[in-house]
Amino acid sequence: MNETLKVLEQRRSCRNFLTDKEIPKDILDQILEAGTYAASGMGRQSAIIIAVTDKETRDALMVENRKVAGMPGGDPFYGAPVILIVLADKSVVTHVYDGSLVMGNLMNAAESLGVASIWIHRAKEEFESEFGKNLLKKLGIEGDYEGIGHCALGYAAGPANAPAPRKNNYVYIV
Repeated sequence: MNETLKVLEQRRSCRNFLTDKEIPKDILDQILEAGTYAASGMGRQSAIIIAVTDKETRDALMVENRKVAGMPGGDPFYGAPVILIVLADKSVVTHVYDGSLVMGNLMNAAESLGVASIWIHRAKEEFESEFGKNLLKKLGIEGDYEGIGHCALGYAAGPANAPAPRKNNYVYIV
């Protein structure tokens, strides 16, 4: 089977990461670069990626995500050591789609390199809050961005789940 199709069929969301195994910089750089090659409306490249590898920032982000979710405890990132935050410029009409394609590229690239991933929501709410606005300011990021998602990355603590059966009537050919 074609390697790209194999990655697309085998990628699964990971909900149990090893917390003590770091992603090598060269692997993370490849994943990030793949995100930058996502298709975007009119080639405008409205998305940006913030790679959070610092544990203190990652944990602060976890607490904020937990607040948005209304979770009293636990880790909404399932212990993943790296969080890639995708945001997109709200002034671009296709920004949500552009950012979603970046998320897909990040997850598929990670899978191809043996790194597990999961898309975690609530980035929109995080970056509408003072926490998110302050984080962007601290990083020197200016503009009106909408949070699209978090791509949590790490090495899986166990085997991936089997894929769910594909639903009936998924595809219609005319």
